[in-house]
Amino acid sequence: MAVIYLDNVSFQLKQIQDFSWLKEIGDVFCVFDQQDSGNVSFGVKNGDNKYFVKYAGAQTTEYKGSTQTAIHSLNKAVHIYEDLRHANVVNFVKKIDTDNGVAAVFDWFDGESLFAHWTFDKWDRYTHPASPYYKYKRLSVETRLKSIDAIFQFLLFVEQQNYVAVDFYDGSILYDFNTDTTKICDIDFFRKKPTMNDMGGYFVGSRRFKSPEEYILGAPIDSITNVNAMGVLLFGLIGGEYDRSFKKWEVSKELYEIAKKATLPEREMRFQSIKEFYKEWDTAVTHAYGGSVPGSV
Repeated sequence: MAVIYLDNVSFQLKQIQDFSWLKEIGDVFCVFDQQDSGNVSFGVKNGDNKYFVKYAGAQTTEYKGSTQTAIHSLNKAVHIYEDLRHANVVNFVKKIDTDNGVAAVFDWFDGESLFAHWTFDKWDRYTHPASPYYKYKRLSVETRLKSIDAIFQFLLFVEQQNYVAVDFYDGSILYDFNTDTTKICDIDFFRKKPTMNDMGGYFVGSRRFKSPEEYILGAPIDSITNVNAMGVLLFGLIGGEYDRSFKKWEVSKELYEIAKKATLPEREMRFQSIKEFYKEWDTAVTHAYGGSVPGSV
């Protein structure tokens, strides 16, 4: 292993590499090197501006694939971020080609990932006061419903742009506890429709969020698949996560039944689009709380 030192941070790679190109952006103040995507990412500060820089081209410790595959994936991802610019997505600034790879530069967002797996060796996700998920679950129901609405807005936009959200899960959600702002990150594997499962049981995504079709070679991957992912997310944000009983559900019975329908294993029994799902959800929020949260359909 090689230890890389940049400004006031250090991290490990399988092989040493020159990162002097980062100086053109600013000073590195943090690093995210425990990703299994083939990317290593940096927080970079330049005066009053802060950026998140995602780089492919280094041999990271957790990645099993080739650097060329990682570079190809990030190049494809850049086009996705350009196509899916939205107020609720981290803002893509530019792409930088380096001698050994490619970097995608984003405006920094002071949010915390709701599935920060790189912290799990430090604290328990469910019980430690520093855990983003623990903190999120202790927000008021009304605050969380507004956060959920921001996620719905984005998935509706994705559907309208003829995309499908692949590898969408709680790790894609960033929450700023100071401003109560929700943003989505890591949309790198989203696909244009129509698309299908071309990897069988190895189709990309978190097992916790996968629908049955994401294990079947040749099965359609579409808005109905995204309905399931959003339903699973709802059980994590205002329910019992793995325990999907009403006993663990924190809002109305009507909303519970909607979330249950979204996660049914039979595709034909789920909502057939995010638009349909969001409309039902928003109407039920209005019934339960006397007024829709901001950004309703």
